[in-house]
Amino acid sequence: MSADTCDVGQWGEGVAAEYLERTGYTILTRNYHTPQGEIDIVAVNEVSRLSCLVFVEVKTRTSQKHGYPEEAITRNKWSHLQAAIQHYLESHPEINLEWCVDVIAVLGQPNQKEHQIQHYENVVIVDDRN
Repeated sequence: MSADTCDVGQWGEGVAAEYLERTGYTILTRNYHTPQGEIDIVAVNEVSRLSCLVFVEVKTRTSQKHGYPEEAITRNKWSHLQAAIQHYLESHPEINLEWCVDVIAVLGQPNQKEHQIQHYENVVIVDDRN
């Protein structure tokens, strides 16, 4: 991954974290690394009637040239994310909350004020992409 790609990804994660905080989420951690992969954001949704632990996958693209950001979540990525979530839950037995996975797609560029955010809540990936 190039430095530019990393910069865009970090910017997108920052945009996503700010969005979540504005909409009532509390960020517990960002960029949680496990042997199975990384969880971009772990948050608690305090807006819903029941607090819920939310594992957020953030996908960022600077244009739609190669499709929408959320289309970058492959079956392989989903498998790694599920394993990383299991690792997180086993490492934090004190957290006794229901949990779900959200995807936040960010379309835009770090040097521009305008960007689009699409928040998909409680997702399940069920396709045949690799």
